[in-house]
Amino acid sequence: MGKTIAIIPARGGSKRLPGKNTKELNGLPLLAHSILYAQAHPELIDDIYVSTDDAEIKAVALRFGAKVIDRPVAISGDLEPTVSALKHVISHVSADTIVLLQPTNPLRPTGLLSEALAIFRENNCDSLFTVTRSHHKLGRIVHERFRPFNYKPGQRSQDLEPLYFENGLLYISTRKLILADTIMSPDAFPLEVNHPFASVDIDTQQDFDFAQYLLKQTP
Repeated sequence: MGKTIAIIPARGGSKRLPGKNTKELNGLPLLAHSILYAQAHPELIDDIYVSTDDAEIKAVALRFGAKVIDRPVAISGDLEPTVSALKHVISHVSADTIVLLQPTNPLRPTGLLSEALAIFRENNCDSLFTVTRSHHKLGRIVHERFRPFNYKPGQRSQDLEPLYFENGLLYISTRKLILADTIMSPDAFPLEVNHPFASVDIDTQQDFDFAQYLLKQTP
């Protein structure tokens, strides 16, 4: 089956929410939630790596038991794709399967990782990612007029054609795919997750407050 590792890319210098990766969410640094999630699955994850360019993030990662790969400045910019960080990590460590856990998605259903890896292996996938069904009536604004996209005026929400969004909870890829500069292939398996946690993606203080609220509601 080969080695499976989790990689958590956590860059410093967040502009919309300064210091977000080390900001405490429910008493723990944001980054720590993803580390602890991976640690809760020792039968599935062989090693956990945090890729970072930031000394404070590095200290938090080490304190919570993750290994750290120092990310070069050249691949730490705002516009640098996540796959660059993953590719840099696997150039230093051996692994066949890579689980990407974004620190900005700190809340994940308990059984998600085991379900995702089972599907990934049973279907011989090269990549898998999580999606959630949208029940919104979407449209475009053209010349200051709203044009419905996925519905007709008056149509009930429950009758909409199913559309899905990439929720960011987790991604699984093969080493080969990442070395080819991509995380998801055109044949990536879309694992549907309809859970309140799928709506959390922290970029702003409002996102952070919403995550805090959900945590307080979770037994």
